[in-house]
Amino acid sequence: MAFPEPRPQLPQLPQHLLKTLDCQQGAVRAVRFNADGNYLLSCGSDKSLKLWSASRGTLLKTYSGHGYEVLDADGSYDNSQLCSCSSDKTVILWDVATGQVTRKLRGHAGKVNCVQFNEEATVILSGSIDGTVRCWDTRSRRFEPIQVLDEARDGISSIKVAQHELLTGSVDGRVRRYDLRMGQLHVDFISSPITCVCFSQDGQCTLSSSLDSTVRLLDKSTGEMLGEYKGHKMKGYKLDCCLSSKDTHVLSCSEDGHVYCWDLVEGSLSLKLPVGKAVVQSLSFHPTETCLLTAMEGRVQVWGAEPEETEEDTVAT
Repeated sequence: MAFPEPRPQLPQLPQHLLKTLDCQQGAVRAVRFNADGNYLLSCGSDKSLKLWSASRGTLLKTYSGHGYEVLDADGSYDNSQLCSCSSDKTVILWDVATGQVTRKLRGHAGKVNCVQFNEEATVILSGSIDGTVRCWDTRSRRFEPIQVLDEARDGISSIKVAQHELLTGSVDGRVRRYDLRMGQLHVDFISSPITCVCFSQDGQCTLSSSLDSTVRLLDKSTGEMLGEYKGHKMKGYKLDCCLSSKDTHVLSCSEDGHVYCWDLVEGSLSLKLPVGKAVVQSLSFHPTETCLLTAMEGRVQVWGAEPEETEEDTVAT
């Protein structure tokens, strides 16, 4: 007698609220996991950047040095450095342990929307409302960027780096992919201002969200549209989108207080996560686990696939 095959397990989604962090730094403009997902960064409208333990939800350090609200941040692969950008037109490289400013990088002509390290943390890339991406050498004492990419016709809203490729999204409605090794530029026209771009984990696709309340999945090499995801509201805010850690789902912030989560292949809505009554400003998916960060007003929420065990549960087992 043959036993029936075990049913394949459905990928789990981060639908249980594990903890809420009251960041006390004004409105949280962006929330980001670090490279290994053990820590999170929150960018505040009160000019501060804060580092938290993701598992305990405790504040580890506050970084002060920007002159206006902090809009984005990134952590280096070895957790020794942070970079952040601000409406004050600067990018700051921080020493994680001491909390000191290692370098303050000036050169953008307007607010800096997005910032990322390359994989070795030898270069910081920053994108600004001035329409340029600037590449800064973290080890040099020079004040000028090593490269300026000025192909965009409007502000840069989002950048992502993966190995030798750079992906940018612009208010001019174009997703640009720079192959830095080959010196090539690939452009996809999306007709609506881009708010966020990212690579899929397997590196084969690009995801972009835009102000026509649509998230699009494109084949990286051909530009062919593989999926379109709708239902959320994104008309006037620069909000994040991302893929789950195993590329099974597409997630997007929304102005209606929810995070929308679609099945990547089928395009159907798998989960509409009620975060609150205001705009979900930012989100970040854990690099390996089913864990999601969201930011709304002055708080950050941590979501997981399973409800967190309380002390009573632990005692009972």
